[in-house]
Amino acid sequence: MSNPRNGDTKPPCLPRNGLVKIPTQPNGLGSASITKGTPAVKNRLCQPSSVPAILSPALAHRSDLPISSLASPLSLATLAGVSSPPGASLVGLNTSEGSEQPSPERLPGSPSERQLAVDEKILNRLFWYFSACEKCVLAQVCKAWRRVLYQPKFWVGLTPVLHTKELYNTLPGGEKEFVSLQGFAVRGFDGFCLVGVSDLDICEFIDNYPLSKKGVKSMSLKRSTITDAGLEVMLEQMQGVVRLELSGCNDFTEAGLWSSLNARITALSVSDCINVADDAIAAISQLLPNLTELNLQAYHVTDTALAYFTAKQGYTTHTLRLNSCWEITNHGVVNMVHSLPNLSVLSLSGCSKVTDDGVELVAENLRKLRSLDLSWCPRITDMALEYIACDLHKLEELVLDRCVRITDTGLSYLSTMSSLRSLYLRWCCQVQDFGLKHLLSMGSLRLLSLAGCPLLTTTGLSGLVQLQELEELELTNCPGATPELFKYFSQHLPCCMVIE
Repeated sequence: MSNPRNGDTKPPCLPRNGLVKIPTQPNGLGSASITKGTPAVKNRLCQPSSVPAILSPALAHRSDLPISSLASPLSLATLAGVSSPPGASLVGLNTSEGSEQPSPERLPGSPSERQLAVDEKILNRLFWYFSACEKCVLAQVCKAWRRVLYQPKFWVGLTPVLHTKELYNTLPGGEKEFVSLQGFAVRGFDGFCLVGVSDLDICEFIDNYPLSKKGVKSMSLKRSTITDAGLEVMLEQMQGVVRLELSGCNDFTEAGLWSSLNARITALSVSDCINVADDAIAAISQLLPNLTELNLQAYHVTDTALAYFTAKQGYTTHTLRLNSCWEITNHGVVNMVHSLPNLSVLSLSGCSKVTDDGVELVAENLRKLRSLDLSWCPRITDMALEYIACDLHKLEELVLDRCVRITDTGLSYLSTMSSLRSLYLRWCCQVQDFGLKHLLSMGSLRLLSLAGCPLLTTTGLSGLVQLQELEELELTNCPGATPELFKYFSQHLPCCMVIE
């Protein structure tokens, strides 16, 4: 997966939309993708590793094996005396049944080298410093390395992404058989994302994945053709599922939700599903009393739906994201704030009919909010920011992307918020240098995004060096961000990651 060039190794893959693509194996098991954590973490999944000097002193002082040479899977494979196979994949435990992997006793080199290369204490510490993609390569080096790497602790937080075509092998006679998922089971994956699957594919997955009945906690179905029957079978058979995502699934209906949703589900995400409307929210509110998180993107949901939530959910639900729910108005906000008073995370992104009055209702009634997203709400003005600054004293994250009526006056209100750590002002086209001066007193800020703000100049942006605690600054598509400015930031904000 890496090509040596001038003594260096190229990162085995490049991240794309947070997904890491693993090359297809020769044995026909297909390829898989994995996704992990936050966008910042995802963007670093395939960066070259930086391995600290945790190896034995005998190795560290050898001139032919400097520590820096161990910063890639290929270098480690060289230490073991073998090269990684060209088609290493995340799918399958027995990835190359026709070829035998070398055992530690058969590795070339002196006995001390062989012992070092398979010392499990060293490997258990060393392998933490590699990305998931690199671990897939390293696991193919030898049985000893695979035994260490296939421990579930190395794969916590990763979600395999499997497409329909990757679930089947084509036999010589033309028949298809479901791939072996034993390799996933050994690593203890408790969440999967299946793309483009049908009811039959889901049934095959349940029958072939050893942990499907009780061990799978999270299931995501994207662009699938699952029907009401398939959804009911999946949730009935997979008794461990507590987190469910349905995205771009247009063949199940609201009746299917009524017949399949189970009270054990605590987190539900539904987006781009054309049959989801008010009755679907009624089913969710009635059947999921333990719901803690609801993410909803539905163009046909109205204010009425937000009145369905029960008092029990008012105690348990702490996260509500209503993205691009175009029919939601301030009346819906009234229903929501009275039904769900304990929210700590709220998104009204793309709810274009919500106005300053709706934000006032939020600020007055949801005092526990720590994250508020009002991006793509064109009716929001500086008055809404005054309400937020006056009442939401625990707010740590505020997203105002594409709020085109926000001005410098609104930023002056926000400057009084001592708890705010992350502020997103992408494409706020009226923000000027004077507004930035208000932000300079916000010592709590750790992340600031000014991407696409057209009126900011180099002079105004340079003043941000006063925010010495800033950890991330985004200036993409910002005309005032010049090469000279980035150099200036590198000198005066050395601990801040500036995104050009």
